[in-house]
Amino acid sequence: MGIMDSERIVEADETSSDSSELSLRPQTFSQYIGQKRVKEEMEVYIQAAKKRDEALDHVLLYGPPGLGKTTMAFVIANELGVNIKNTSGPAIERAGDLVALLSDLEPGDVLFIDEIHRLAKPIEEILYSAMEDFYVDIVVGEGSSSHAVHVPLPPFTLIGATTRAGDLSAPLRDRFGIVAHMQYYTISDLEKIIARSSQVFGTEIGKTAAHELARRSRGTPRIANRLLKRVRDFAQVKGEVKISFATTSDALDKLQVDNAGLDLTDRKILQTIIEAYNGGPVGIRTLAANIGEDIDTLEAVYEPYLLQHKFITMTPRGRMATKKAYLQLGIVYPEQ
Repeated sequence: MGIMDSERIVEADETSSDSSELSLRPQTFSQYIGQKRVKEEMEVYIQAAKKRDEALDHVLLYGPPGLGKTTMAFVIANELGVNIKNTSGPAIERAGDLVALLSDLEPGDVLFIDEIHRLAKPIEEILYSAMEDFYVDIVVGEGSSSHAVHVPLPPFTLIGATTRAGDLSAPLRDRFGIVAHMQYYTISDLEKIIARSSQVFGTEIGKTAAHELARRSRGTPRIANRLLKRVRDFAQVKGEVKISFATTSDALDKLQVDNAGLDLTDRKILQTIIEAYNGGPVGIRTLAANIGEDIDTLEAVYEPYLLQHKFITMTPRGRMATKKAYLQLGIVYPEQ
């Protein structure tokens, strides 16, 4: 779909980061922009753990995609002065995979599991004793020769990240001593992130252009950085030394990102609710089938932003479009 495919920009997977994007990651809390409350609390917990010479309690980071959960995990490890092992829920397929990861940790190290809600149930159950008592019991061999092996582990910190905290089982969720909700970023914080990112990308952006880009970035740093790269392309083709407001606005319009940060899929969701179902309510499965998206993507990527910014509301019977959604799409709201 070419440059018009704004959905790709919004949904881009963090694991596809190139070297320039990796250099965007802050290393310390002082470099980390935004998430003030989470940072302040984590600084206290880290200092306390250091004073007691203990491993930091296990941490669960949750919130929509692109808000810096992975970055936060790496900053925490760096502030603790320990190593970090990085994996994801779907990547741990067998008990042996998890035991190998845990056995390779040094005292105080961090194990980061992204998409922790996607851990297989047998793997999750092994984590219970590992998190609580720092050991795992695994069964080796088959049939009559099988036997249990007790594997002691060093004290470590598990940092789990998820976009779907509600999908975590209660036993796993209860074993996290620190639970932090990552919030959408303010326009002011996004402007600072864009200014820093533009330096990393070797370009310059005007203040009004940075503000416009921040305003249309859905409160999400990952989206701001991806849109900045595309806007930079437009500016370079025009021969601009500094990215201008006019070029930024024009580029974002071409990318079909509107003045509220809604992209093509966001508007398709709202338009379907309004035009096909008279504003709702409509169930998530019906909605997903209508717009050709999977349910998980709708619930994790699109709905949080639409809900927080009052474009849709949730009812027991499904999603409903608000008056704000009608106005955003330029559709007359039925007052009755």
